Parts: sequence; C-alpha cells; structure tokens
Amino acid sequence: MPSTAVKTPQGSDASLTHGLKQRHLSMIALGGVIGAGLFVGSGAGIAAAGPSIVLAYTLSGLLVMLVMRMLGEMSAAYPSSGSFSAHAERAIGPWAGFTAGWSFWVLLCTAVGLEGIGAAKIVTGWLPGTPEWAWVALFMLVFCATNLTAVRNFGEFEFWFAALKVGAIVLFLVLGVLAIAGLLPGTAAPGTANLTGHGGFFPGGGEGLVVGLLASVFAYGGLETVTIAAAESEDPVRGVAGAVRTAMWRIALFYIGSMAVIVTLVPWDDKAVVEKGPYVAALDELGIPGAGELMNVIVLVALLSAMNANVYGSSRIAHSLVGRGLGPAFLGRAPAGVPRVAVLASCVFGFVCVVLSYWRPDDVFSWLLNMIGAVILVVWAFVAVSQLMLRRTLEREAPGKATVRMWAFPYLTWAALVGMAAILVLMAREPDTRVQLYWTGGMTLVLAGVGYARQKRLLVASL
Repeated sequence: MPSTAVKTPQGSDASLTHGLKQRHLSMIALGGVIGAGLFVGSGAGIAAAGPSIVLAYTLSGLLVMLVMRMLGEMSAAYPSSGSFSAHAERAIGPWAGFTAGWSFWVLLCTAVGLEGIGAAKIVTGWLPGTPEWAWVALFMLVFCATNLTAVRNFGEFEFWFAALKVGAIVLFLVLGVLAIAGLLPGTAAPGTANLTGHGGFFPGGGEGLVVGLLASVFAYGGLETVTIAAAESEDPVRGVAGAVRTAMWRIALFYIGSMAVIVTLVPWDDKAVVEKGPYVAALDELGIPGAGELMNVIVLVALLSAMNANVYGSSRIAHSLVGRGLGPAFLGRAPAGVPRVAVLASCVFGFVCVVLSYWRPDDVFSWLLNMIGAVILVVWAFVAVSQLMLRRTLEREAPGKATVRMWAFPYLTWAALVGMAAILVLMAREPDTRVQLYWTGGMTLVLAGVGYARQKRLLVASL
C-alpha cells in the first residue's frame, strides 16, 4: 500500500477552527438520534410490522451500536472532520476514502433538499397559498448563512434544536409510561391488548418484520455527524469517547422505548399512525389537546435541525476530501477557519434537488432518491472493514490512543458485517428497495472506479 494511504487523513483539518464547546458536542450527540425519520418515517414501519416494530428497531439498533463503537474507536484515535472517509483512506487506501466520502456527500446534500421540502410542507399547511419553494429557499439561506460564519454558530443552533427535541421526546415517554401504568388522569391502562390483539405481535409475519427492519435501519442515519463535529471541538478525543459511550442508552431510550410506548397505546392498524404520524396518534389516544399541531412544531424543528446538521456535515466531508487530495481544490478554501465554498456547494446541490422534485419528480428526482437509498450501508461497511484493519495498526503504533475500544474484537466486527450483508440480501428481496440497491451499487462502483484511477495516477506520478 502506498504511503499516501496512511499519512494524509488528519492534515486536512489544519485550517479549521475548534469553536465547538463540550456542551455543543454533547447535545449534538444527544439530539442527533432524534430526527424526522423517527417522528414521521416510523409510521410506515409500524403499519407493516405491527408491534414487532419494537423487535425491528432493537435488531437494527444493536447493529448501529456496533457501528458507532467501531467509528468511535477510530475517531478517538484519529480525530478528523473526514470521519469514516479518512479512516477508510488510512486503512484501505485513497480510493476507499474517495468512495465513502463522496457517496456520503451526495447523501447529505440530497437529504438537505428533502428535509427542506418536508419543512416547507408543514409551514404551508399553516400558511396556505404560500409557495413551498420560497420556504425551502428561506430555510436554505438561513442555514447557509449560519454555516458560513464561525462554527460556534452552528453549534448554538444545534444545541437549542437538540434541547427542544430531547425535551419533547422525554415528555412523550413520561406521558406514555404513565398512561401504560394507568397513572395518567382520564386514561385507562391499555394492558397488552394492542400488543397481542389485531393479529398478534407479528401481524405481517416475517415479511412485515423485514419491511419494519429496513425502515428502522435508515431511520438511524445521522448518528455519524457527531464524529465529524468532534474534530472542531475543544477536546475531540473526550467528545467522541463520551458520545459513543452514551450511544447505547440513547438508542434504547429514544428509538426502542418510544416504539414500545406507541404500539402499546395505539392499535398498529389505526390509520392515524400513518396519516397523522405515530406520535400524534399516541397523543390523540391520550386526549392531549392540540397534539397534532404540537407535534408538527416538533417535526418542523427536527427537519430544520437535520438541514442544519447536514449542511455542516456535507461541507466538512467535502473540505476533508479536498484537503487529502481527493477532490477539486476550490472546495477546500477555508477563510477564517470556515470552508465557505464547500458550504455554498452543498447548499446549491441541495436546492437543485428541490428544483428537480418539482421539475422532474418522476424520473431525475426519483433516480436521485434511489441512488442514495442504500448509501448508509455502504458507509457502515467501510467503517467495519476499516476498523478491522486499523485496530492492529493502532495497537502497534499508538496504543495510548485507544481510549474507546470495540467490544469483543474481532468477533463483533465480523458479526456487524454479517448483519449488513443480511440487510442487503433483504433489500434485494423487496421490489422497492431492490431498485435502491441497484442504483446505490452503481454509484458506489463508479466512485470506486474514479477513486482507484486517481490513486493509480498519483502513484505513477510520484515514482
């Protein structure tokens, strides 16, 4: 392996500032697991899997915990705004860093547009007659401006966004547990009627559980942002270590806990679970006045938070790639420690996605959505393979940096890879996800080919 595979990943952060405080990083880690995928997307999973959605979220949550532990081990030892992309370059080679980084950049930028569309739909519901595209443009301008200034401004936005999301989900869980226990005034304990009735715990059988499992896997996307942000914090190693060590209870409480509360309180086949969203349906079941509008506010905050985080994450990934010689040089400019050109490029790409959703919704936009459908699994696979290869390098070169260690190495790392392979097989069995698998696979192969060609050309030029 050429030396460029091990010497460059960290150097790309030299021009960035360290403006994120520990409280910012802690709240980003805490709130990063609470997104629109949980508040809204979980409804389709419940409708397919019924009460077994709890099992689906548990299984996928275990996989995510392993991925975060592996990523935390590498990020604590080698902090970088390139995160898994820098680790893949260090472990496997520049082509791997190129592939993981640019595929994730496309995913984040597209997600910025999708979240903007979702947020605009909520606002136009309150203000009918106003154009959705104008609201998306406004949100884009706000978060573009936020990310063009000092990184502490991004941190402050995310701190308060995350605080509101965490407060909302904790309040929901408290009310739900009280209702289940029969301690909430005006409500009767539901018992296990909704868990065992309406077709039982597995009303959709194995197929329903598979659909729920696939939905839950992609709801966990976004957890990686904290390892990107850690590189610009006051103490990157401590920040990553703390975030990773608390990932287990955060996933168990916010995801698995809320799914358990919802399917216990509300019949899984209630149309409101999909039409209104599972959280609104549960609050309506409890007779909470104004539940729908309250949850719309929370979902709007979750969407705006995700937009802000994805503009940040995409710009830092792009800046890191350029700094490591894996992208166009103009994206690497970082006056005053902020990669402003990368921020602008990410926002422009996101807004182009919005324009395509109105202009070519049935072909170009659909093609783009299918292309990013399985990117998160590609990233996780690079994380696992990189950790397998870097652990021995870490123990040999810098054992003192191993402040976070993967459990039961290498057995659980291999178990995680087997789990990812199983999910890919399940995706290939479902018609809708099969298309996403093919398009994502095509994009990955193209990027890998381009990255490998660049690596060979640079190697030849250095001889």
